[in-house]
Amino acid sequence: MNPANLNSINDQKTADERCMRLAMALAEQAAQAGEVPVGAVVVKDGVVIGRGSNAPIAQHDPSAHAEILALREAAQHLGNYRLVDCTLYVTLEPCAMCSGAIQHARISRLVFGAMDPKTGCCGSVLNLMAEAKLNHHTEVSGGVLADECGSHLSAFFSARRKK
Repeated sequence: MNPANLNSINDQKTADERCMRLAMALAEQAAQAGEVPVGAVVVKDGVVIGRGSNAPIAQHDPSAHAEILALREAAQHLGNYRLVDCTLYVTLEPCAMCSGAIQHARISRLVFGAMDPKTGCCGSVLNLMAEAKLNHHTEVSGGVLADECGSHLSAFFSARRKK
């Protein structure tokens, strides 16, 4: 492999981890508000243009997942519901609703942390991103800072069970 390509891969890994840490900070905000700790950021050309943390309880809205809120803010920022050439970073593998929204928004790349073996639709339960019949396919990179993202979720639910 060409050393220049290796640098590019390392640079992408560093950027992915940096952006995932921003999403993790938003997940912490959700946890502090009593919501399931999931955070998401949308990045275009190295700039965060959308942020979201889970808020279905606070907003009385079943669609107020971190991904949806980040997509909405990014779309407002760009003045377009198509988020072409954008990357979405989210701490937990998206569900069916969020996966559909990601595809409709034409997100170019999805990077997620922890797998969701109960409702994940990017490889765990289903893989909507790889469905050949759909007209848009988002590139998916899972497992970025997975242990940290997963630990945060596990601690949150463990504390809830103890209550």
